[in-house]
Amino acid sequence: MANRGPAYGLSWEVQQRIDKQYDPELEQILTQWILAQCGGIQPPEPGKEKFQEWLKDGTVLCKLINSLYPKGQGPVANTDPSNKAFKQMEQIAQFLRAAEQYGIAPTDIFQTVDLWEGKNMACVQRTLMNLGGLAVTKQDGLFVGDPNWFPKKSQENRRDFSKDKLKEGQNVIGLQMGTNRGASQAGMTGYGMPRQIL
Repeated sequence: MANRGPAYGLSWEVQQRIDKQYDPELEQILTQWILAQCGGIQPPEPGKEKFQEWLKDGTVLCKLINSLYPKGQGPVANTDPSNKAFKQMEQIAQFLRAAEQYGIAPTDIFQTVDLWEGKNMACVQRTLMNLGGLAVTKQDGLFVGDPNWFPKKSQENRRDFSKDKLKEGQNVIGLQMGTNRGASQAGMTGYGMPRQIL
């Protein structure tokens, strides 16, 4: 985590709510997917802090986004690890730009500080999950993990109605077509004519 003092009061409560959104099971699924997709990367130890440290320098993320493109056409040219904070944050930013170009919605992308400072690792998980789902949909990525991880395509909602029920439905006026009850234009006069008061 970053060199930040402890939070108190409302800040502490907000951070606790954000931390509760983190899913350790999803961490394992994402780790398996990244390892299978990239190959040749050392796996992290289990735990939120270790997962954050593993992704923090941006090299794993850059290798991941490059692996979704044909060899040599990856959007991030330099994926070398660095100990400098600025370089690490720049690599995370490159990953985020490449993920947006790949098709991830800007609202689904985490901010650099969410990962680098470990402020919102649940948001990082959501971005990676969306990237994995999009990669599988585009058939650029491997599918590893729980089959319930990706949303299922909508199944057909077939209904069988009797002929009597269908005939009954033809007599009903839907509310989208209006109704013959309530307000009417009875007693309306044309524009410009004075109202007749008797």
